[in-house]
Amino acid sequence: MSVMGLFFVFIATVAIMWLVRQGVMESPWLEEGEVAHYRRAGGAEPPTAGRVGLAVFLAVAGCLFSLLAAAFFMRGDAPDWQMPPIPGVLWVNTFLLAASSVALQVAVFAARRANAERVKTALLVGAVTAALFLIGQIWAWRELLELRFFASSNAANAFFYLLTGVHALHLIGGLVALARTTDKVRGAERVTKALTTSVELCAIYWHFLLFVWLLMFAMLIGWADGFGAICRRLLS
Repeated sequence: MSVMGLFFVFIATVAIMWLVRQGVMESPWLEEGEVAHYRRAGGAEPPTAGRVGLAVFLAVAGCLFSLLAAAFFMRGDAPDWQMPPIPGVLWVNTFLLAASSVALQVAVFAARRANAERVKTALLVGAVTAALFLIGQIWAWRELLELRFFASSNAANAFFYLLTGVHALHLIGGLVALARTTDKVRGAERVTKALTTSVELCAIYWHFLLFVWLLMFAMLIGWADGFGAICRRLLS
């Protein structure tokens, strides 16, 4: 079995173990007595559908980005591989995405303290900085296109657009979910448990996007070349 196959087995095992720990295999409707008196072992509440759905989605997205990274390192061993110049705006974009992730975490802390105004402010800051990140990504693509680094010119160029494009699509989807959560917070008189859960899920997704972007950025600027050489030996 290949290393990537073992990686996918590891991801699936972790996901299944997490779901089992959360009690998805239990059948509370079969328990004797009133449902109101049913309590799981340890007193923990069962996971919400949103948490389970996000966990499954992050596992799938993690596998997708892992495949892209493996293909990047494998193709990078070819003699015609030549990475395009890295636009300086990507450093600014990295800071913006990190600031967005921090803002979402601030929103989580504020939601747990039932501070609705701070939640609204933090969500707005997170959305604005994330939108600026996307604008910065478009600016970086525009710079490369003006320098005539087209996707069809070189495989390295194609991987640059592919990696950053797939990440941008995931961020756009996150902005849609963030907009819905922000709308719920604005229309609520107080921060409920359901709203807090929504904010927490958005924050978890944002931290995932930041983590993936940092790894991708390290790959694009060449900081992960040593790791790439190890991957090529293992995958070949």
